[in-house]
Amino acid sequence: MAAILLFSSGVLAQPTDAIVRKGNRYYKAQDYDQSKDNYKLALKQAPGNTDALFNLGNAEFRKNDFEHSAAVFDQVLQANSDATTKEDAYYNKGVAMIRQKKLEESIDAWENALKLNPDDNDARANLVKALLEKKQKDQQNNKNDKQNKKQKKDKQQQKQQQNQQDNHPKPQLSKLSPQQVEQYLRSLIQREKDVQDKMNQNKTAAPNQPDKDW
Repeated sequence: MAAILLFSSGVLAQPTDAIVRKGNRYYKAQDYDQSKDNYKLALKQAPGNTDALFNLGNAEFRKNDFEHSAAVFDQVLQANSDATTKEDAYYNKGVAMIRQKKLEESIDAWENALKLNPDDNDARANLVKALLEKKQKDQQNNKNDKQNKKQKKDKQQQKQQQNQQDNHPKPQLSKLSPQQVEQYLRSLIQREKDVQDKMNQNKTAAPNQPDKDW
């Protein structure tokens, strides 16, 4: 029991800077889980320690936890950091945001980095690339919007045309033209005349009834 307490006491007695340096050694060895554990331990002893926070953000980034990494860099920015540390935090936050495909947030971070250090060529290069990508994206979105509006308008016109066709009955295929009607009537008259003539012929050809002999 005493050994455990003594060991715990010894760990708690370690200076925060020593724990951060230990975390840095793990970080350089690419053992990011161990480095994170040490940075978090340092932060327990000294909440708001900017070195521990900054390096924890880097370790989270190396673990591909870009969302948490950006959140940690925000803590660095909110802490009592010097201008250089804040500029680096903005830069790293921009990289973490672009890995999440959050273009607007990355642009904002790199713009803030350049406000603190106008000579940061890396931040400027990344910003220019991000702005160009945003411009291309906006142009594509505008093109897609125009195409969608045109397709919607075409569909509306087609629907209106269909409604107009539905409201007007289609002409019957059997409907005769005026000329055809007149020809049909003439044919009926002629047929009736032919029947009448035939009946008259039959009446004329019938023999006379014999006279009564009484």
